[in-house]
Amino acid sequence: MDNQISKALLRKKFSDFKSPIKPDWIKVSIPSNKISQTKNTLKENKIVTVCEEAMCPNLSECWEKKHATVMILGDVCTRSCSFCNIKTGKPNKVDILEPARVASTVKSLGLKHVVVTSVDRDDLNDGGAQHFANTIKKIKEKSPNTTVEILTPDFRGKDSSLGIIAKTEIDVFNHNLETIKRLYKEVRPGAGYHHSLKILREIKLLKPSIFTKSGIMIGLGEKFDEIRVLMDDLREQDVDFITIGQYLRPTLNHHPVIKYHNPDYFIRIQNEALNKGFKIVSSSPFTRSSYHAESDFNKLKHLHSGA
Repeated sequence: MDNQISKALLRKKFSDFKSPIKPDWIKVSIPSNKISQTKNTLKENKIVTVCEEAMCPNLSECWEKKHATVMILGDVCTRSCSFCNIKTGKPNKVDILEPARVASTVKSLGLKHVVVTSVDRDDLNDGGAQHFANTIKKIKEKSPNTTVEILTPDFRGKDSSLGIIAKTEIDVFNHNLETIKRLYKEVRPGAGYHHSLKILREIKLLKPSIFTKSGIMIGLGEKFDEIRVLMDDLREQDVDFITIGQYLRPTLNHHPVIKYHNPDYFIRIQNEALNKGFKIVSSSPFTRSSYHAESDFNKLKHLHSGA
């Protein structure tokens, strides 16, 4: 049945497919006035966040705690993944002043741990790797004790990119597989499952001191056994940390939700991942790549220091 749905999705428009009704456990918090300080600081520094662009369900909770995932290199992506709400098109020129603004924002918010991500920039020779490096350098100059986690695109066809990233002062390298291998054509067109595994392996070889991390969404039509295979593939690349969350459809033009999984299913996946050797597993309906990133990083550090 899942294969039949998958083939049908490739033939038709996503808008032709309805998603099931959201269950009671899928409830998004209403933003409170406590997020205003974070919002104002981001706005003053002209900082784009994936929290807003990707319509993250955890925005209110994170911004209340002054946590935000900074998105560099603009808000227009050169890819068109069927799950993502970020705009697709021709990006603007790289803003060379952005790294300094990001660093000022990190200092103003007093962040002890920051997550930096970006859109795909296939138009750039290095995929934006040097801009990542410049941003990390500026953050460390203003906030030397702040730990840095980056969530990168796949830098496909950009052979020099990982070398540039490996020379930076990062603590966590995150690159999301997003989904199982079978669903790549409909979920991540333009990306490659094995290529994403390759960069997770190569960054660990280039910079053995860092933690590596990857994440997936479920509810797109995958099977439990396929998730298990994906976990095995990640562990073969020595990935330390996996995140698993429920896919939520941004609009009717995006990939439909095939199934809403109950919280017990996420616990089952978490137990499976821990048994496979992941050091940290975050698995719940609202888990996203940078959800509780600071506390999870501290857990990783503690486990590593006690090893």
